[in-house]
Amino acid sequence: DGKIYDAYVIYPKNHINEANFVEYFVYQVMPDILENKCGYKLCIYGRDIYPGEDKISEIEKRMQKSRRLIILLTQQLINCKEPAYDQHIALYNALIQNDTKVILLEMETIGTYGKLQESLKFIIEQQGTIKWKEQHTVHSQSPNSKFWKQVRYHMPLTLKSS
Repeated sequence: DGKIYDAYVIYPKNHINEANFVEYFVYQVMPDILENKCGYKLCIYGRDIYPGEDKISEIEKRMQKSRRLIILLTQQLINCKEPAYDQHIALYNALIQNDTKVILLEMETIGTYGKLQESLKFIIEQQGTIKWKEQHTVHSQSPNSKFWKQVRYHMPLTLKSS
């Protein structure tokens, strides 16, 4: 299908204290589970898009080469007055062009979705979110935990070479 990545990961990038967990999750936990243990290839801004590259065109190219978009929902992402560029492009691709499936990971209790952009509310109404409730459990690093099984269910099939 011409795609290089199984998923492009969108997360809040202006770091305040709770973002430390999000950053750890994005750079450590997700690659460990989804790449190392499940065989997926993720595109993560800051790891796969390098300083000096034309950020905007590289984000668009990487998203077009991804089979899924994973958006981490946090209070920070919701309360942000101006959504990040990658979030704009992701929602445009998902809703207008209808060519990329979105996986929403609710990383902390959001409560009411009233402050969300209309496009995110629409996606939540259509498919819901996968809630991260495993911060304090021993199994959060296991690909067989309920959370990771739900994420893998929404991911494309991997072609495991035997």
